[in-house]
Amino acid sequence: MIGEGRRDDEGDSGATPWPFIGALTIIVLVLLGVWALQHFNRGDDTQREAVVRAALGQNDALQRGSYADFQANTCAHLVSPEAAVQARQQESVARRGARYVENVTGVSVDGDQAKADIVYYFAGAKDDKINVAASFVREDGTWRVCTDGP
Repeated sequence: MIGEGRRDDEGDSGATPWPFIGALTIIVLVLLGVWALQHFNRGDDTQREAVVRAALGQNDALQRGSYADFQANTCAHLVSPEAAVQARQQESVARRGARYVENVTGVSVDGDQAKADIVYYFAGAKDDKINVAASFVREDGTWRVCTDGP
């Protein structure tokens, strides 16, 4: 029959999966690279962040009058009986106002010990910054402040 020649491209749309597979491979490699960077860099950052959280947590606990939270963020050897902690805090607030943490800088972690500079100020004298060189220790897997604040 005339005009009924067999065409070689019957059923072939010309589409190939290779561009899709190539793009998918690139995406997977990029995601693996991002994961590797986060995974291998997280140790020090996580520890530094935990030290900062301990400093903030201790101060917050004092301001809220939460003795349990104060204990959770303070080295065991610095924790006084609850009545003494509450009395000292109330006297401080009456004299200088609430105490705030403005910044925690210079965090360095060495095993289960750490150091940082905590910058405090009081509501009664917001412009008078007090820099305290603080030490921290990891007790029971939790970072705790081992330096008395102002």
